[in-house]
Order: sequence, then structure tokens, then C-alpha cells
Amino acid sequence: MALFSKQEWFSNIKGDTLSGIVVALALIPEAIAFSIIAGVDPKVGLYASFCIAVVIAFTGGRPGMISAATGAMALLMVTLVRDHGLEYLLAATLLTGVLQIIAGYLKLAELMRFVSRSVVTGFVNALAILIFMAQLPELTNVTWHVYVMTVAGLGIIYLFPYLPVIGKSIPSPLVCIVVLTVVYMVSGMDIRSVGDMGELPDTLPVFLWPNVPLNLETLMIIFPTALMLTVVGLLESMMTATIVDDLTDTPSDKNRECKGQGIANIGAGLMGGMAGCAMIGQSVINIKSGGRTRLSALIAGVVLLMMVVFLSDWVSMIPMAALVAVMIMVSIGTFSWESIRDLKKHPMSTNFVMVATVIVTVVTHNLAIGVFVGVLLAAMFFANKVGNILYIGSKEVDAGKEREYQVVGQVFFASSERFIAAFDFKESIDKVTINLSRAHFWDITAVQALDRVVIKFRREGTEVELVGLSEASATVVDRYAVHNDPAAVEKLMGGH
Repeated sequence: MALFSKQEWFSNIKGDTLSGIVVALALIPEAIAFSIIAGVDPKVGLYASFCIAVVIAFTGGRPGMISAATGAMALLMVTLVRDHGLEYLLAATLLTGVLQIIAGYLKLAELMRFVSRSVVTGFVNALAILIFMAQLPELTNVTWHVYVMTVAGLGIIYLFPYLPVIGKSIPSPLVCIVVLTVVYMVSGMDIRSVGDMGELPDTLPVFLWPNVPLNLETLMIIFPTALMLTVVGLLESMMTATIVDDLTDTPSDKNRECKGQGIANIGAGLMGGMAGCAMIGQSVINIKSGGRTRLSALIAGVVLLMMVVFLSDWVSMIPMAALVAVMIMVSIGTFSWESIRDLKKHPMSTNFVMVATVIVTVVTHNLAIGVFVGVLLAAMFFANKVGNILYIGSKEVDAGKEREYQVVGQVFFASSERFIAAFDFKESIDKVTINLSRAHFWDITAVQALDRVVIKFRREGTEVELVGLSEASATVVDRYAVHNDPAAVEKLMGGH
């Protein structure tokens, strides 16, 4: 694939340029806020956002997706920064990048196929709620001017697209930011602006190797944090890629995205930045503003750096109310309103998984924990459902001297007890034939259940014959079954 293919870079130049500018403006206060959360200087988050956005434009597997410093990652850095300082955070960032590249080569992104749609929906809804909640500090204990500006910003965002000619050609979030900034500068009203969030850097980032000892002790200090950053970063990136895939109806290369995130984080660490990952909020802003290709992420990163270094006086004048309006738009657009409507027609288990994912994610503010709980619940419900799809019927053969059992369904850890309970071991009969042609044995627990059935019948003096075992099941049964091994039988049935 060409490094600069027209399809991936230059098929949507106008839309990508305008959307990249909008994303850059929205990234500035978030990068500063995430730096504050992590306990580092604002420039650490800003340099990271610039570097990650630019590098991922070349290395990522999902065109149109925005990656930068994120709140989920910042929360994981607090303890390391507090106990050991910035230099160890930079070292952890480099190690995070290495681990993510390894994950990409191991194709761990394939694990995303185990994340059900209900978990993805819950993740999206939780993130929408968290994005909205993150705006509340800017809307509490403030003057009425802030509310007026925020409402005016939302009005511009939602009504501007209906204007003839220009309504569709310029992203309404960009118009919102420009108009409210002009109003703020002209009126001189006393409300918070980007400049109040923290001091913006006035120099370009430079190469910076972490000043830490290269020994086992350092590795033991940074590895736990790096591992958590790797897992959360890749999980959020993979989930965001899935959402952008749906929004654009195009595929992504998630294993390449893993490697790209790793390279981007190594670059961020070498430029004095913190680890980051894909941002669903900024990615949605980019897509909603017309961004589609890699060019949008590149422009977002470059414009971000140019603004904070060379146009800091102007950027600092952007009222926070304008950016709050943009993020509320993102929150509304991110939330899956169809999931509320579909609660009545979806199975209870699906709704429970979705709601549980939302609640756990919102309460813990940890996307990884929320998704883990959702996947675990979905797996439990699935195992229970499949375990119940098991039928065992029987019929007498040869005037009551023989009985044939027909097993239909899946036998594994969740259905093994039902499998055993379906047989009558006390029936006075000469021979039992167990037809397994329509059954599938999945694990050792299932094989042990079959062993117990065979052994119990034999102890009652009944001959047992297994017929119809499929080739797939035979590979498991032949390897682990012990009902023909006297010593193993005694060990298995001891105490039963």
C-alpha cells in the first residue's frame, strides 16, 4: 500500500482540513485538563496530543480516528507521577508503546470479536454520559453569562447546518467556537477561557530521553503502570475503531492500529509527552465535522501545536462555554438513543449486559473495568443459554433388555450436570447405547461427565456402547476420557 494513497489521504481535503481545525481547538482544553488529572505540567498533555495525532495519522489502522492524551489513561498515571515523578512516567510511556507493538504482532486485536454488541452499546452510552459529566464543573457555580453562551453555542451547532449554501460547507462546531470567541472578546464578560486552564507552552517539543536508571528496579516500578496503560489504551482504541467503522461504514485494520498506537506512544514519550490512545469524543467530532481520511488526524495534530506555540494569545481567549457546547454535542451524538427504544424488544439478558456496562463504567470512571464486566456477563448469559440447549431422549430396544439414549446439543461445563442427570442408572437393563451423533463435547468437564455416565452404568452391571461420536468431539474424548482405564476410574469415582 502506498504511503500517501489518494483514497486514504487526499480524497476529502476540504472536509479533513476543516474538521482537523475543529478537533485541534477541542483538544487543547482537554489535553490541559488531562495533564492536571495526571499531576503533570500542561505541556506534557499538549505535546503528547500533538505527537500521537501526527504519528497515528501515518501508522494507525483506522483513517479518520483521532488519538491523543485521554482522561482514561491520565487516571492510571496519578500514582506513578506522585510517587516517582515525570521521568518515570515518560519511561512508562515508552514501555507502553513497546507492549502495544508486541500486542499488534500477536494479533491480540482479534479478541475484539468476543465483545458483544450489547457491551459496545453500553460502552458508547457510558462514554457519552462521562463526556457530559466532565462538562458539569464548567456549568456549576458560574454566572448566567456562561449558560447563555453555552445555549447560544448549542443553537449555532444545531441550527447553522440548515442555512442555505454555507450551512453544509463549514462545520458548525468551528462556527460556534469562532462566533463565541468574538462575542467574548468584544463584550469582555467575566467567564472562564482556555487561558484559565493553565499556561500554554511557548516552544516546540524537543527529543527527551527519560532520565531514569536502566535497571531491573526501574522496570519493576514502571511495568505495572505500563501494563495497565497498554490494556486500557488498546481497549479504548479498539472500541473507538469499531464505533468509527459503524459511523463511516468502512473497515479498519485493528492489528495495525495496535502497532500504530505503540509507535505513537513511543514518539510521545521521546517528546516529553504522556501516553494516550484513541478518543471517541474527538473522533466523533471529526466524523461529524466531515473528517474521513488520515489527513484529518495529521492536520489536527499540526494545527494544535501551531496554535498553542504561535497563536497562544488568541487560543487562550476561547471561552470554555464554546468548547462545553461542542462536547455536549458530542455527548448527544455519541449516545445510542436507539438502545433506549430497543429495551422493550431486546432480550432481558442483552439489556442487562448493556445497562451493567454503563453503570460500572460510569461509577468507576474506568472503561476497561466496565467492558470487562460487560464481557463477563455476556459470556455467562451465553454459556447459560447454550447449556440449556441440550436434549436427551431414550427408547426401549429388544423387549426391554436394551435402552438407547439420543443426545442432542452442546455438552460443556455449563451443561454437564444436566447431561448426567438425564440418565437412569438404577434401571434394570442389560445394555445401554448412547447415540452421540448430534452432540458435541467441548471441554474436559464434558468428557468427565461422559466418563461418570459410562462408569456408573458399568457399576450397575450394564454394558455401555458409545456410537456416532463426531470427529471434532472424538479429538477431545479420545484424549481425555478415562472410562476404559481401571486405575483412572477408581481415582475419578473416589468418594462418589
